[in-house]
Amino acid sequence: MIRFDLNRMLYTLTPDEHDPDTVRSRLFTHPEVKFVSFTGVDMGGHNTDEKIPVQAFTDDMEKLLANGVQTDGSSVALPTIADLSNARVDIMPDSSVNWYVEYNFTNIDYGTGLPTGTLRIPSFLRHNGDTMVGSRTFLKESVNRFVEGFTQVLRDNPYVFEHIGGIDSLDEIQELRLTNATELEFWVKTPDDRADRNQLSIAQELKEQYWKRVTGPVGTAMEQTLEILDHYGFGVEMGHKEVGGVKAKMGNSGSFDHIMEQLEIDWKYADPMQASDNESQVRNIIRDVFRMNNLEVSFRAKPMFGVAGSGEHTHFGVAAKLKDGSIVNLFEPVHKEDEFMSPVGFGALMGLLRHYELLNPIVAPTHDSFQRLKPGYEAPVCIVTSLGVDHRTPSRNRTILIGLVRDLKNPLSTRFELRSPNPHTNTYLVIGAAYLLMLDGIKAALEAGKTPSELERSISKKYGEKDFYLEKNREYRSERNIYTDYTREEREKLFGVPPANVWQCFAAWRDHEDPLGSIGLITGGDETMKMILRSYREQMILKWSMEYHDRYIENTMDYLRSCVKLHDDDSNEYDRGNWEAVAELKDLIGHEINGRASLLMQARNAIDAADYEELSRLEIIIEEKLEELRNIYNKYRRNIF
Repeated sequence: MIRFDLNRMLYTLTPDEHDPDTVRSRLFTHPEVKFVSFTGVDMGGHNTDEKIPVQAFTDDMEKLLANGVQTDGSSVALPTIADLSNARVDIMPDSSVNWYVEYNFTNIDYGTGLPTGTLRIPSFLRHNGDTMVGSRTFLKESVNRFVEGFTQVLRDNPYVFEHIGGIDSLDEIQELRLTNATELEFWVKTPDDRADRNQLSIAQELKEQYWKRVTGPVGTAMEQTLEILDHYGFGVEMGHKEVGGVKAKMGNSGSFDHIMEQLEIDWKYADPMQASDNESQVRNIIRDVFRMNNLEVSFRAKPMFGVAGSGEHTHFGVAAKLKDGSIVNLFEPVHKEDEFMSPVGFGALMGLLRHYELLNPIVAPTHDSFQRLKPGYEAPVCIVTSLGVDHRTPSRNRTILIGLVRDLKNPLSTRFELRSPNPHTNTYLVIGAAYLLMLDGIKAALEAGKTPSELERSISKKYGEKDFYLEKNREYRSERNIYTDYTREEREKLFGVPPANVWQCFAAWRDHEDPLGSIGLITGGDETMKMILRSYREQMILKWSMEYHDRYIENTMDYLRSCVKLHDDDSNEYDRGNWEAVAELKDLIGHEINGRASLLMQARNAIDAADYEELSRLEIIIEEKLEELRNIYNKYRRNIF
């Protein structure tokens, strides 16, 4: 419970408050803030969190803000960059974004009666004193490249302003503004409770939880979280129940237990770097507030098999601030009731669709993320967009990968929603890479002199039709339900075969050493950008293989052990036959018999030998056999009295 005055606490230092005198003044008037942390982001998406006492920070502030602090680079996720023999990494503060105070609600300061706070300063990582690396550096460089390249293509193709509402020429633009926002979904449960997957699945199918009233300790934690987030100035829009969950039970003590619910919190957009920093900070606050209420929070993409996973839909927009102070959405067409988007908007969307395979390794780099991206769980499985059934009816198709969001009454709302990211997706990398892929499509559309109607025909092309930019043997737009209106074979023919696991996903980066190869659209041939993505790839392949070795295999063995014999020896032939099929699958997947290695043992051996191609092959087989086992065991169990 909150037993302190939120109005007395310090939450945010905006960029205009980052000069040393102002920082000292703010910290001295808020003695509950006792530490300062320079927060960098490595290639695993992890935040550094070294705590400097406020007194030590203020005594040496000018030097620390100028030179940062050193850390052991071999202890953070920077493979191929920092190792034991070359481990110096400096954490360099970023003065262009908000700094946030994070509170430990279990450590109350005696003097003030308030939680102990840590001023978290978002920071860049610098290797060997000269090379900027890490996720925030990647995003910064990507945004700079997009702005520079986009400005040039507007300059070279002035015809495009005939098709953008509210602007006549490049000379009217004072600055370009990229905008992003994320929608954070997560699961909440009481400690040590295990989910009843059947009940969760039924509740999901019946829509019993979606947008339902939030009550009990979950309601309290949600309300406290929204109130606290509002103090930070995130511009919270709403918090609500999501599709997953079951009704909580009242225990003998009068308290709720067996809580298992899925929630979502949304907040306002910001520029790419601030939006990424905000997402990281919001997650920390959610986790801390729910823990204060004795609730566990999971940001995993797929916490439980058979029920909805958690997404983090990410929004992209491009606008311009004009010299007269007005804001123009560069995706918005002149004739908004007869056209979906301007050529800039169409080109950006087409760039994302054509090259999404290059973005996917950043969106879905873990085994967990692939478990979420399955048909039937409101998560995308195909590279396809929806624009709307007509120009006056905004799309509400929730089965596609990238949606066009529009409001005819609000021109600034036109943007894209990428539905595939999850809460563990590295937002810095996703936003940066996505804008560079969008730039490729914008260049192609504008250099070809295309109009909105011509681009609408391109993106709506049928399989086998040639196009100036999009692939001949693919389709990219559908207003139908991707899950139910197409067979799997039809989906794969029209929209491409999705990768089955992390190794197949990273196949699109196999030529990442070549600056002229496909990954060059993201790196631009820049050696630092290539180094960052190479480091990211190594980290994610290591994470995939180690998690499979030490977590997934053991979790699978636990599931196999839970599939126990339930019938008596005199049961009927039907029950005996089902159990024999269960036992055979259990042995095949996890049991060593007469020197024959089980599938899980083969997978473990492949990881030990760093044979990732073999691990990929085995992972697909294991998933198929586990699905078969679940179906047979459920059939067997349901028939036993």
